[in-house]
This record gives sequence, structure tokens and C-alpha cells, in this order.
Amino acid sequence: METKRVQLRPGVWLTYVMEEKFKTACFSVSLLSQLCRDTASMNALIPYVLKRGTNQSPDLQAIQERFDNLYGTSVDPLVFKSGEIQSSGFYASFPEDDFLPEGSDVLRGALSLTMELLLSPATRGGLLLPAYVESERENLADQIAARVNNKRTYAVFRCMEEMCRFEDYAIGRYGDEESCRSIGYRKLSRHYKELLQHAPVEMFYCGRAPFRKITEILSDLTATLPRGELDDEIGTDIRMNSVEEEPRITEEHMDVAQTNLVIGWRLGECMEEPDIPALYVFNAVFGGSPNSRLFLHVREKLHLCYYASSVLDQVKGLLLVSAGIQRENYELARDEIFSQLRLIAEGQISDVELGAAIAAIVSDMRSVPDSQASLQSFCTAQVLRGLEFGPEELAELAQEVTAERVARIAQSVVCDQIYLLSPEEGDEEEEIQEEEAEETT
Repeated sequence: METKRVQLRPGVWLTYVMEEKFKTACFSVSLLSQLCRDTASMNALIPYVLKRGTNQSPDLQAIQERFDNLYGTSVDPLVFKSGEIQSSGFYASFPEDDFLPEGSDVLRGALSLTMELLLSPATRGGLLLPAYVESERENLADQIAARVNNKRTYAVFRCMEEMCRFEDYAIGRYGDEESCRSIGYRKLSRHYKELLQHAPVEMFYCGRAPFRKITEILSDLTATLPRGELDDEIGTDIRMNSVEEEPRITEEHMDVAQTNLVIGWRLGECMEEPDIPALYVFNAVFGGSPNSRLFLHVREKLHLCYYASSVLDQVKGLLLVSAGIQRENYELARDEIFSQLRLIAEGQISDVELGAAIAAIVSDMRSVPDSQASLQSFCTAQVLRGLEFGPEELAELAQEVTAERVARIAQSVVCDQIYLLSPEEGDEEEEIQEEEAEETT
């Protein structure tokens, strides 16, 4: 696997990966901006509206016909956030010309259509079409509202929202429902034009085509991209300490079958010079793998929860533990989670569990190149973090991590927020009684 990175135009960057083991290629293009409550929903809505049609192919039927003519090429909206940077654009997947009839040029056609969607939308009087904006706006607003349906991920989101209430990180990648429903076509048209002028652009290609060919095609396709003063100051504010001396506790009640406990920590001083491989291994030891402390001790051995796992945001410097518990076991589960973290900080990490954690990270990193979508996600995240090593190099670095390096990270973390999403009073007891009755039957 060969990787290169080049600037095609001011503020327009391409990450190129030569990989011949796939029969398809992929390409993504993203507009980057600072995550902000006023603009997050507009940024997220833009690719959904743009995909509805272009000046050349003004509706979905015409767009689909062009996809079909390109041997089933697909182009989908791509919206994500990395720390406090929001990205919106498109992800394209298309067959390699090597496996198509002689003379096929799907590569050029797929890249051209993707850039056409981004740069040449269907408009009237220079404005995005009202019908497209209104339709996609309602779809996106409904999608934002629907996140409450998955209580586990909703509880994690609410914990982050409470913990980072004074930071842009609290905003979801799609923004919020109220802001989304207030977007009009004139407002969105103005913002779209401003974004094209000022947003840094990140492109990613993975496939068989030579580097020179890709750069030539994309240089031509971005020639019409309007460029003004670029917003080069986008980034993520990392806070080392908790907002208050004691962790804030927030409890909300909803129609749920069990209590969802989420605990949030700041990674603290270790984020001044992050030890990236050790952060991966620390999370695997604590709660990010099947052999972790949270799974083996809190769940399997002590039966204090239905599930328990941890996740790191290495960009923002956050550690989150998510657990499903009975409300009456809250104190026991909380104390045991903190106890396991303390034991790691004291260096009580066996060679067996350290080895298992490292093996899990190595396996995860070595599986990244097995999927072009995973490669795109990994490489883009590395670019936004300012890191240069690839998944294979990260796997090698992980094998050098020691228990002492893992312990230093655990010593650094500071608890900031505890969040509970609990059943309405009496609901949890009734649910447990029903489950016991079913088991007896």
C-alpha cells in the first residue's frame, strides 16, 4: 500500500492510497468547517440537497441514470465530526476500469459526477431549489429527532452534551432539530456559497489508478472551485481539567427498560503530548475490548451491569464509559468502574491482559486496509489530528507499549460528568418482574 499527500490548489488537499487488492475504487471530497451551533445543521444538510440534482442532471432520475451508465457507481452524502471540526461532502464507490470492458473510463466519470454534485447543483435564479431544501430538511430533522430511539447511544450523546455544555463539541454532527427545521432555501444557498469559498477541502482516493492521473483529473475538476480567504484556524479546543471540583451528576427519566449509566472523564495532562499508541492500549485494557477490566470484572465476575465498555475521543481528549445497570446497583457499579481505573493507574496490569489488549489493537489496525471505507475514515481522521502514521505503523507502535505507559494515562484522567438515563419510577421494577415471570414460565 502506497500513500501520498499533495496540495492541488490553495486549501485543497488530496490523500492518495494505491491499493490493488480491491476490484472497486473509492473517492471522497469533504468541506471542513468549525463545528458551530448556528451552522452545523446547514453544513449537514448541504450534501443531501446537492445530491438531488445538478444543472446537467436536475433530478434524482437523471442522476440515477448516470450512476447506472457508470456500472453502478454510487455516491452518498458524507457527514461527520472530528473533535470540533465538522466535515460534509460525498463518498463515491465505483468499479475499477481494469475489470470493465476495454475502453471504459468509469474513473473519470465517477470523479466528474461527484465533483459536479458538489460544485454545480440544480438552482433557480442562483438559489438552491426550495422543494429540494424543504424535503431534505424535514428528512434530516426527523433523523436528528430519531436518535432518542437508541437509548444506549442517546445516553452517551447526552453525557457528552452535559459534560461539554460550554464547548462546541456538545453539538451533534447533524446539529439540532430546532435549528434544522428553521433552515430556508435562501439561507442555505448563501451558506453553501460561503462554504465553497472559505472551507478547506479534503479529498481521498484509494484504488489502482496512478497518482499522476488522479492529480491531473482532480486538478481539472477543482479549477472552477471558488476560493476566497480560507478558514485555516479551524481546530479543537482541548480542556485538560473538569469544569468543577466534583463530577456533575445528571439524571433523566424516560420509558426505558434499564438504567443507562455513562461516566465521562477528561484525559487531562497526558493530552499535552499525547502518547497515541498507549491511549489505544489503555482503552483496550480498561473497557474497549472483550478482555477488558469492565467486561471481565464489572460485567462477568460481579454481574453489576448488562453491558459495559469504554470509548476514547483522542482528538477532544475524552474518555467515556457506558453501562447498562439496574438503578439500585448504581453506586456499586460506579464504584467498581472507578476501582478498576484506579488499579490500572497503580500499575496493576498483568502481562496477560496487557498482551491481550495489544493483540486487540494490532488486529484492529491490521484489518483497517481490508475495507476502503475504513481506510478513508482512518486516513481522514489522521489528517485532521495532524498525525502521519498509517494503521500498520500504529500496529507496530502498539506492540512497544508498556504497562507503565498505560498507567500514566490512567493517572492523568479526571472525572467530569456522570449521567443516568433511568426508567420512570416503578417501570424498572415492573420490567424485572415481567422478565422473571417469563423465565419461570
